[in-house]
Amino acid sequence: MPPEIISLVNMVVVPIGLGAIMFSMGLSLSLTDFREVARNPKAVAGGLFGQLVCLPPLALLLAWAFRLPPEMAMGLFILAVCPGGITSNAITYAAKANVALAVVLTTLSSLITVFTIPFLVSWALGHYFVHGEAPQMSPERTMLQLAQMTLLPVLAGMALRRLSSGFADRVTVWLRPASLVVLVAVILFSVFVSLELVIDNLLRAGPAAFALNVLSMGVGLAIATILGLSRQDRLTVGIEVGIHNATMATFLSMSILQELALAVTPTIYGVLMVINAGLLVRWFKARAARQALEPAPAE
Repeated sequence: MPPEIISLVNMVVVPIGLGAIMFSMGLSLSLTDFREVARNPKAVAGGLFGQLVCLPPLALLLAWAFRLPPEMAMGLFILAVCPGGITSNAITYAAKANVALAVVLTTLSSLITVFTIPFLVSWALGHYFVHGEAPQMSPERTMLQLAQMTLLPVLAGMALRRLSSGFADRVTVWLRPASLVVLVAVILFSVFVSLELVIDNLLRAGPAAFALNVLSMGVGLAIATILGLSRQDRLTVGIEVGIHNATMATFLSMSILQELALAVTPTIYGVLMVINAGLLVRWFKARAARQALEPAPAE
């Protein structure tokens, strides 16, 4: 593929796609949705703790355990600092779990990471690369870019809903599926332009990406169980902590850092996370069905 096309997609299409995804999220939100924070504070706090506090150290540990080269380790870390995303909301909806909780967690983590991602990624670049070899990144400029791609579209969507909820509902009907199409297109494009890198490094990066996804879901479920959350909320937190924002990770790798090799791990992860989340949902449903058939304990 010509470099001009790759540059156009990385610098224009991916940012616009990410903005459209965040705008569609904002269209479905109103201030009343954040009542979930007061109604279910343990679930919200536990989910955010898993997403924002537990995942970055987990990625560092896995990169060390799998002896990943700097580019793959960096890609894994970028995934860890990009939690949530519209995919997790869609999977939560399909699983008939707590959609309100999922949307609040995704929204809050997306807004918080506007400020955390630039500094965590900047630190990781210095950690994994020798000085002079690291892709260049300005934390302040990155924060501004992330705000433009996430914070502003979400607020614009919420403002439109505030002005005309009926129109927002009609737009959401087609924009949300379109956002999922954008997500799939970004992953497929990443696979296409880095196909040789993905194939060459599949056996190296694949197990680490798989482990990050499975362990992230395990962390979410463990936190939810410790907090004594309901079955639906446990599943929701497991999905929200386990499903990362692959579109955001691709945007950081290819549009901001402009380093194709960093996108290898997020690209592989983007495929694995959907498969594993589906297996998690099936396991939860099968477990609930078995428990429903068990006789009630004698009094």
